[in-house]
Amino acid sequence: MINLNVFSQILSLIDRELFKDLVSKHKSDKHQKGINSWTHLVSMLFCHFSSADSVRDISNGLRSTTGNLNHLGVVRAPSKSNISYINTHRTHELFKDLYYSVLDRLWQKDTHFRKDLGQLKRKVYLMDASIIPLCLSVFDWAKFRSTKGAVKLHTVLDYDGCLPVFMQITDGKVHESQRAGSYSFSKGSVVVVDRGYVDYSWLGDLDSRGCYFVTRSKVNMKYKVIKSYQSEALMEKGILKDELIELSGAACNKYNGKPLRLVWIYWSILTPQN
Repeated sequence: MINLNVFSQILSLIDRELFKDLVSKHKSDKHQKGINSWTHLVSMLFCHFSSADSVRDISNGLRSTTGNLNHLGVVRAPSKSNISYINTHRTHELFKDLYYSVLDRLWQKDTHFRKDLGQLKRKVYLMDASIIPLCLSVFDWAKFRSTKGAVKLHTVLDYDGCLPVFMQITDGKVHESQRAGSYSFSKGSVVVVDRGYVDYSWLGDLDSRGCYFVTRSKVNMKYKVIKSYQSEALMEKGILKDELIELSGAACNKYNGKPLRLVWIYWSILTPQN
């Protein structure tokens, strides 16, 4: 049984008049027989928020809700055959236009909550990748493990609102560092990545373009300390070490950039991290 309270609040963010205008523009309700575009939208959103694995899960899930579907603007829960049919025959352009329209309206809302972001003098980008599991028996091309299928979603978020500026879907086996150079960052921007993206050639390329980067060092990273900024004031803030370093070994030949700043902080009470 699924409670509709939170789901209803999410749907309330969508302007129904705006949605009606988009439906008229795309004529998506033409020849519809009981399952209109709004019901289609509610069904697809329900699919994502409930982590449904099939159209049967969507249909049965909506039927099993503890609230009244009328509160969602839905007359009746669509059957699995209805959902399959409308997903096949209706255009996705309606949802595409709705996404950008809602995004624009929400971005104009509550701007005072983002005033602290104005203190950042540089553009900050967050880059990461996520595994999306797929049914291997259906998507046989997406082999990830011996019995599992998956694709990988590579994403760059603009920290000023955490909105995606770049997305790419690849085979699940593609490593993050292999797609790190797929997106160009503007000069002076800061790129924040996990250590899965630590490719010294790419980091050197960022440095040559006038970009900054923040990441976690690999445990086998070889370097020599040029200068230490150790102080009690830093210790009080949980900073164990603050060092200016130069890479050595093979990493040095790949990087060819400016000296790096290596900062050691308390990740937890017992385990220091850099």
